[in-house]
Amino acid sequence: MSASLEVSATNSLNDEQHRRLRELSGLDDEPANLASRFRTGLAIIAAVLIGLGIIFWIAANWDSLGRTGRFILLQGVVAVMCIGAYARPRARVPLGLLALLAIGAVFAYFGQTYQTGADPWQLFALWAVLGLPLCLSVRHDALWTPWALIAMSAISLWLHANTGHSWRFRPSDLNYQAAACLGALTVAALLSPLCALWTGAGLLSMRVSVALAVISVALIGIAGLTNSQVTAQYWLALMVLAITAAAFSSQRLFDMFSLCGIGLALNVLLIGLLAHFLLVDHARWSILALLVLGLVAAGLLAATVSIILRLSKRGPLHGGAQ
Repeated sequence: MSASLEVSATNSLNDEQHRRLRELSGLDDEPANLASRFRTGLAIIAAVLIGLGIIFWIAANWDSLGRTGRFILLQGVVAVMCIGAYARPRARVPLGLLALLAIGAVFAYFGQTYQTGADPWQLFALWAVLGLPLCLSVRHDALWTPWALIAMSAISLWLHANTGHSWRFRPSDLNYQAAACLGALTVAALLSPLCALWTGAGLLSMRVSVALAVISVALIGIAGLTNSQVTAQYWLALMVLAITAAAFSSQRLFDMFSLCGIGLALNVLLIGLLAHFLLVDHARWSILALLVLGLVAAGLLAATVSIILRLSKRGPLHGGAQ
């Protein structure tokens, strides 16, 4: 719009010429595929509401339904939705989403009913594994995005279950944290353009998975700075984020949103390291040290933004993330 007004003002176009310019630019045209996207969006919202309605209906009739009846109802929803998604291609996305949500409802009810003693991460992991064939069949971000949330939740719960739910890490915890970082990056890679030919995943699911992975890794690195000595967890997080930044700087994987998140996390870890050394003696905070810390943080942030903008001008390869 601003470019059209600039051209009109520069060339002193009259009203008729300005109208013709707007027609040629297509500013007044309806966005491409607006109707189909609108219908798909409404269908996805309807699927979510129906799924919640089923869960709330079961909760409201909890006492009147027996244990067998609840299981039959929940498993019947999964089976009917999967059959419907197979039989009705036009409704495959919302029906597939309903099936994915119903799988989680089955596991939630199973865990509450039998009290097997299984850790929560195991239920989330089974949910992610059983939902994977469904996502691969439907090939849509409406399923891959919640699947990314489920898989990342399983990884996070697994890490906390094996590290004692504590910020004070033991030397043996490093193996679990490295495995969690590897798992998070694997999920992000699965939903990246590298695997889009097989998964059909789009930008939304990739960005959600990358954001969750970056947050998890950054928290591990920050925890590595809480002791008097910088622990190996910090260097692990810094290395993982640096490798991820290098990968998303390539033309094939370049994505502005993901790279900005990774850059912010790297800034936080680097400034945290500087603060750790400058303010190691908390009883003697120096105004000069705080000034140096602020100036370095501003300079590092400016350099990060400059690098990302320069990479964005290069543009991604065909098939990369826009």
